[in-house]
Amino acid sequence: MRLHEYQAKEVFADAGIPTPASQLASDVDGVVDAADEIGYPVAVKAQVHVGGRGKAGGIKLVENSEEAREAADSILGMDLKGYHVDQVLVEEAVDFTNELYVGITMDRGEGKPVAMVSTKGGVNIEEVAEEDPDAIAREHIDPSFGMHPYQARKAVYDAGVDRAVARDVSSILKTLYDLWESKDGSDVEINPLMITDDDEVIAADAVMNVDEDALFRHPDLEEMEEEAAGGDELERKADEYDFDYVRLSGNVGIIGNGAGLVMTTLDLVDHYGGEPANFLDVGGGAKAERIANALDMVFSDENVDAVVFNIFGGITRGDEVARGINEALEAFDEIPKPVVVRLAGTNWEEGMEILNEDLVTVEQTLEDAVERTVEYAEEVNEQ
Repeated sequence: MRLHEYQAKEVFADAGIPTPASQLASDVDGVVDAADEIGYPVAVKAQVHVGGRGKAGGIKLVENSEEAREAADSILGMDLKGYHVDQVLVEEAVDFTNELYVGITMDRGEGKPVAMVSTKGGVNIEEVAEEDPDAIAREHIDPSFGMHPYQARKAVYDAGVDRAVARDVSSILKTLYDLWESKDGSDVEINPLMITDDDEVIAADAVMNVDEDALFRHPDLEEMEEEAAGGDELERKADEYDFDYVRLSGNVGIIGNGAGLVMTTLDLVDHYGGEPANFLDVGGGAKAERIANALDMVFSDENVDAVVFNIFGGITRGDEVARGINEALEAFDEIPKPVVVRLAGTNWEEGMEILNEDLVTVEQTLEDAVERTVEYAEEVNEQ
């Protein structure tokens, strides 16, 4: 479950992390009233689950009521990278001298959580990791003991954070780890963590993703679940269909049965030069109706230019999957996006015979299926 920025900041503030004064608003008058109450300048920030909101026009800094009204009118209702914006966070602007990045995530290669700190905050941390990996200090944590205070101080020191704020930054990093551990987090981060002229440290942004299977342990977060999915029709639809679904930023739609199979497909899309648009696991024993629902979801994503099915039959039967694909596609006068199918396992041969090759492209291997789908997506982009 991905919390919205305003929700993550509530959790952070309750844990003692300094955050700017802010109010949530869902209409233009509400934005202006909130801005007037907080005091100018303020930032008006779209509350959707995407990065790069500022570059896409989803964050605006305003100096007065007239500008606040214009910003609200511009942001509310906009389509931001496929997400409909129906609420904004009106937040006190922070006059800063420096921006840092701090975060906790799982390093699956090491099998341990890792704390990360960088003085290159305010930009995409993935780009920093790729272009200048030495700019990110990392400290792996033994989950048996948790994060020791000295580890937080070491990560901050290794990152080159100014001594005047190092103690506060290390305290915030330690608090982030405690939240990550106690709330069953998958990722928590602040980017940017702003440093003011008088050496105050303030969380100007907040990201918190938690394991939704552990929500029964966290009634406070469970109450946020429905609102956290707000603004994204696809995530609401995934809940309705009971799919494991994560929306990504690419244009290659992916449908598979089993998390490992879907992850393998994502990796292959990247390997062949494409960008995954989603993670969609239909689960085991998927019947025709469930497959049709999966296609409905992926076709509904405007970012998707081509779709690959990767089905390995165990409980799931290849002939059932093939019928579901045919039934879903035959309902269209024109197939909205190219579909490539790879079947293997139980009844895969029967499924291959059933598939209507006037509607889909069939490939024998996963590699061929992914490569063909990436090619289709590139062709659509070139049109």
